[in-house]
This record gives sequence, structure tokens and C-alpha cells, in this order.
Amino acid sequence: MSKRKQRDSDHEQKTLPMLIPMNRRMALKVMAVAAATPGLTSCATEAEDGADGSLSIGTAGPTGTAWDPDLLSPVIPWERILTQDELETLASLCDVIIPADERSPSASQLGTHDYIDEWVSAPYSRMGRDRVLIREGLVWLDEETGRRFGQGTRFRDLSPERKDGICSDISYLPDAAPEFQTGARFFTRVRDLTAGAFWTTEEGMQDLPYIGNVPLERWDPPPREVLEYLGLA
Repeated sequence: MSKRKQRDSDHEQKTLPMLIPMNRRMALKVMAVAAATPGLTSCATEAEDGADGSLSIGTAGPTGTAWDPDLLSPVIPWERILTQDELETLASLCDVIIPADERSPSASQLGTHDYIDEWVSAPYSRMGRDRVLIREGLVWLDEETGRRFGQGTRFRDLSPERKDGICSDISYLPDAAPEFQTGARFFTRVRDLTAGAFWTTEEGMQDLPYIGNVPLERWDPPPREVLEYLGLA
């Protein structure tokens, strides 16, 4: 087991009730769900603030306007800003975070790097901060690769083992060495965005497996031990 996976496993055992077996992929799923809820709230806030203070939530008609978007026919009203070079490195990192396995394709095969490009290209303050963090992080990733494996070597060209070695040093911010703090903040944000993008695709929902949005013949409530743990029993 790599150092990164071992640290992930140790951290999970300290912080999560072990009601079910937990591995790295399951831990990422938990983080994806946790990240989704505050994201919805922040999106509403950003929509109210807007890029220049001009956009606010209103009650326009049902046909779809700037204040009442047509969610069935979404249009992204901003241009993507990440370069092809940045996208290739980002896709490689996304696949370290969620590689392909027997259950599902890899993160990049489901377009998670394109989702991140759309996210950081948005003209809102939160996305602007992420844009700076991620673009600088991609530069840092290649610089660290060159430092370890020779000037001019690119992260996306490394073997899986060497990629994992770099990511092991930046995968958990509280344990990251001082020289890896910048890389760890970058990795944390990319990991959260990758997980959120991956498990909201059809293939990702099948990987969970997610059973929402479908009729059920029977619904059983959560086990009593779960309710007791949450203080709801």
C-alpha cells in the first residue's frame, strides 16, 4: 500500500463510523456527497452577487431567462479559459484521483477535467479563486515533476507509480510538509471537484450505486444504529 493510501486509510478510521467497510474509493464518494451540499448554497450566493453585482435571483417566466434559466436546455454563457496543455495535465491528475476499474471508467473518460474547466472559467469570485489556485497548482505539479525526474519532464508523462509518489506527498493537507502545502491545497480542491463531477454522471451514479430519482416498491428507513449515531433516534 502506498504512503498516500495508508494515510487515507488511517484518517478514515479516525473520523468515520465504521458501519460499512471503507476504502479510498468509498471515502471519495463520501467526500463528494459532503462537498455537494455547501456547493449548492454557495452557488445561490454567487448568483445573487454576480460577477459585477448585476445578477440576482428573480421570478421571471417559465420559458427561461437570465433570472430563471431553462435547466432542461442549459447554456454556459462564458468561454472556457484553460489551455489544452493545462487540460491534459489536469486530466492526468483526475485519473490518479479516480482511475478506471472494473466498475466504471476513469475520471477523465467522464469529462471531469472539462467540468473543472467550466467551473474555473465562471465569472464569479469563488470560481476566480479556484482558477488561480488550480492554474498555479498545475504549474507547481510540473515543476515538482521536473525537480524529481529531470528538467522538462511533465507530470502527465510519468508512470502511474511516479504520479502516485508525488500525489502521496500532497494528498492530505494536515500531514503535508511545509514545502508541499501549496501543492496540497491545490490537490484538495481538484480532488473535491473531480469527485463531485464524477459521481454526478450517469456512470458515476451507477458506481455508487445511487438509487435516487427512481420509483421504489419499498423504502426501508436507515438502520437504528445510524440514527443513534446521528442523534436522530
